[in-house]
Amino acid sequence: MLLMSYVELNQSMREDVWFLDSRSNNHMCVNKQWFSNLDEEFWQLMKLGRNNSKMVVLGKGNIRLRIARVTHIIADVFYISELRNNLLSIG
Repeated sequence: MLLMSYVELNQSMREDVWFLDSRSNNHMCVNKQWFSNLDEEFWQLMKLGRNNSKMVVLGKGNIRLRIARVTHIIADVFYISELRNNLLSIG
């Protein structure tokens, strides 16, 4: 079963949106600038989706998300520049 969530907001751009993904084992982000720290020595090949497409993880680090005036640290987020959407694993 796949559980994803997406809310369209008037002033939000799609690249700023995070999808909640119950099938993903890892948090993944497309925007390198959002990382508060990023280990670019870390890399691996990631298999995505049902079609087994592969993308390269170019680093791993932490991201700060501010939600309702509270800052949350999301740890061990994979940086994948080819990704189309940011994913938060809830699996």
